Amino acid sequence: MLRVGSKTACMACRNLVSTNMGVRFRFPLQKLHPLSRAIHHRYSGNTNPQRPPHRTAARYFTSLSRLPMRPSKPPSGSGGRTYQQKRNFWVARLAARLLKLRYILLGSAVGGGYTAKKTYDEWKDMLPDFSEYNWVIPDFVWELSEQIDLDKLAKALPEMEEIAKLLPDLDKIGENFTFLKSLLSSETSSDPALKATDSSTAATHDASDKQYKKSSDKEKVDQLQEELLRTQLKYQRMLERLEKENKELRKVVLQKDDKGIHQRKVKKSLIDLYSEVLDILSDYDANYNTQDHLPRVVVVGDQSAGKTSVLEMIAQARIFPRGSGEMMTRSPVKVTLSEGPHHVAMFKDSGREFDLNKEEDLAALRHEIELRMRKSVKEGQTVSSETISLSVKGPGIQRMVLVDLPGVISTVTTGMASDTKETIFSISKAYMQNPNAIILCIQDGSVDAERSIVTDLVSQMDPQGKRTIFVLTKVDLAEKNLASPSRIQQIVEGKLFPMKALGYFAVVTGKGSTGESIESIKDYEEDFFQNSRLLRDGMLKAHQVTTKNLSLAVSDCFWKMVRESVEQQADVFKASRFNLETEWKNNYPRLRELDRNELFEKAKNEILDEVISLSQVTPQHWEAILQKKLWERVSTHVIENIYLPAAQTMDSGTFNTTVDIKLKQWTDKQLPHKALEVAWETLQEEFARFMAEYRGKDQDDIFDKLKEAVKDESIKRHKWNERAMDSLRVIQHNALEDRSITDKPQWDAAIQFMEETLQSRLKDTDSVVRDMVGPDWKQRWLNWQNRTPDQHIRNETKNELERLLKLHDDHTAYLANDEVTTVRKNLEGRGVEVDPVLIKDTWHQLYRRHFLQKALAHCNLCKRGFYYYQRHFVDSELECNDVVLFWRIQRMLVITANTLRQQLTNTEVRRLEKNVKEVLDDFGEDMEKKTQLITGRRVQLAEDLKKVREIQEKLEAFIEALHKEK
Repeated sequence: MLRVGSKTACMACRNLVSTNMGVRFRFPLQKLHPLSRAIHHRYSGNTNPQRPPHRTAARYFTSLSRLPMRPSKPPSGSGGRTYQQKRNFWVARLAARLLKLRYILLGSAVGGGYTAKKTYDEWKDMLPDFSEYNWVIPDFVWELSEQIDLDKLAKALPEMEEIAKLLPDLDKIGENFTFLKSLLSSETSSDPALKATDSSTAATHDASDKQYKKSSDKEKVDQLQEELLRTQLKYQRMLERLEKENKELRKVVLQKDDKGIHQRKVKKSLIDLYSEVLDILSDYDANYNTQDHLPRVVVVGDQSAGKTSVLEMIAQARIFPRGSGEMMTRSPVKVTLSEGPHHVAMFKDSGREFDLNKEEDLAALRHEIELRMRKSVKEGQTVSSETISLSVKGPGIQRMVLVDLPGVISTVTTGMASDTKETIFSISKAYMQNPNAIILCIQDGSVDAERSIVTDLVSQMDPQGKRTIFVLTKVDLAEKNLASPSRIQQIVEGKLFPMKALGYFAVVTGKGSTGESIESIKDYEEDFFQNSRLLRDGMLKAHQVTTKNLSLAVSDCFWKMVRESVEQQADVFKASRFNLETEWKNNYPRLRELDRNELFEKAKNEILDEVISLSQVTPQHWEAILQKKLWERVSTHVIENIYLPAAQTMDSGTFNTTVDIKLKQWTDKQLPHKALEVAWETLQEEFARFMAEYRGKDQDDIFDKLKEAVKDESIKRHKWNERAMDSLRVIQHNALEDRSITDKPQWDAAIQFMEETLQSRLKDTDSVVRDMVGPDWKQRWLNWQNRTPDQHIRNETKNELERLLKLHDDHTAYLANDEVTTVRKNLEGRGVEVDPVLIKDTWHQLYRRHFLQKALAHCNLCKRGFYYYQRHFVDSELECNDVVLFWRIQRMLVITANTLRQQLTNTEVRRLEKNVKEVLDDFGEDMEKKTQLITGRRVQLAEDLKKVREIQEKLEAFIEALHKEK
């Protein structure tokens, strides 16, 4: 039952339907619903007798059953009823027309779509085949039309009228490029730059073969191939022209607007960010173990195969040193290629930019690379595994990271190290074994393929050829020299070598002259391939030739590999970071993670604090140490060369004269030097003592080697102020000239000093005599010791000489010849054969002991002789000239110690502190030195943690930028 809005309306509807069925129900008209009443009035006035009003109304009501009906209040007067009837009728007519229009639009859309598709297919068939040029059009051509806001660009370059005139046409160009890219992407299913054949080109050739096979006219087939080649070259030139115009526009935009095109700035710096990650990895992992699996393009080839020339063509500059047949690449060179407004090059560790458009900068760059290579090679070696990092920027340069390796050799020649061949193989394998590295295998086309070594090496590292790109160089010479050009076709199709590759390319890198420019080489290469029968006869495909096509293909492969592997490598470093952090927490839970540089700074502060502590040493301590050490150094000379020769003269005047002469000679020649040596050694010992004391105060023993090295190097560099020697000589001479002992304490101090010195010498002399004659009877009985034959002879000689001394107590220091003969004969009478030299040697030690004993006895007498000395009384028993001598020596020691102490505290300590700072600064700049001096598992673990965190953070930043670029 249809609900109209009230029971009255339902009854009216039922009345109308029943009337149509032949059954009549009477219902007052005034009680009908307004809509029913309007229908009744409309059809009750019909003049056609054949059309009953109720039946007509029922039909019309049925047609309105789909419309929503809302009850409305009846108007108060008759005029309202007429207006309501007209309004309801207009709504019904409008609804009917709209329903019909929907079906018309639907039918038109279907027909129009079919017509558009048919038109699209016709236009598509009319277009030439661009599938093999899809890789020629770089990504930035598409992105420029999609990403650059032309209005903002026009505002950013208001003064450049030429560019402003070109801007309105860029929309249309961008749409055409977008449409062309969609066509190419829909037709091609894989990367065309790396396919040896193209499906569309093959289809065209098949169609041509079928068309002309019936006629079997070879000339028409050749004519068709030439026409096809001309068409391909025509469209390639057109694309190159558009690319060149686009490149110039991009260069102007990059130079003028640094803020307008943010997306391009991200792309420009993306490769630099990735290169930074590789630089950190090369420092962290010099051996390239399994942790470093980030992609890079590894350029390998036989020596003089043209590796460097290919890389220079890709970089668009002659940046590498060159030689005729000799090895020039002696270490790996990592080249980061990126786009920029200016063609410049820069080393990783240098701020200098080399303008690659200037020949003098190019020469300086080549010289710098050669110097760095030779510096990296250790003595006795020919090649080095140390990587030289270089970045090259310029307009239109494809973004990638390449590593140029030393050329593979088959024989070690004269002048090379014996392990050069094995070293080159190990370096090449280390780079190629990275599963994500792209191997750019360079083969010289001008020599026999059987002489190649690198192909076997590459096939071992990449047997399936999934990441290898084969490049045949010097194709111009190969075409000229080879009798069968089809051999080149076999090479680029992978049928001649046992290795497999992802793609094959043929290039020409010049005529062999070192003075050729990159532009002239490009022109020569294009002219050669345009006129080459290799391309004309179909042996080579258009996308397989020229270094430009090669660079585009390598760049695409590189970024494809990066996108596929970088996130996986980031996860590897994340796991490595977790393992290292766990090991640190378990082994060093209370220590901060300080790397080698931070530990060096900490040790540097400790060492400087220890040096400053030298200035806190008291003057008394300095002087006591200096006086003691100086006397230890000069005491032997004073006793043996001054005191004993003078005292043995047995004459007061001769004693004083001899002492004055010898003291003057000693002061002029030896004493100042000895004093400075003592002061310098004392400074070293005090410095070492303070460092040792700090080491014992809960200091980190990890700094011991560093502190010892700093101390040794600082002392080695320290040079004592030589001008102090002259002033010290004058001071010492004046001190020794003074003979005036002013008071009794000084006299007693001199006697005590003399007694201590003589007792020490007497003790040493007794020890020498005992060693000469051997053990006495007590030691022989108690310790079961016996004398040797020589000791027995010396003992007999000693006994004979002692009897002589008893007879002549005032004997001189030397034996006369007749006395020596008498002693010898006496010994021979007792059956002892003795040599005269042995007699004199034994006499010297016995007389020395005898003299020292007498001197000590005289020293005791002089304790009461100050009164006679002060009043200048002459008494043979109390003539104490030897006491005055020792007082002069003692006073000289005190004054010298005081002078040296002043020089130490005022000058030398500060100079030593300056030397220590210089040594620490030098060590801080020498990473190898720090690595040698700061060692241990704790240091290495902190270093690994720092590197892994840095690599992970930079990888995550790179991945984020990479996703934004997508």
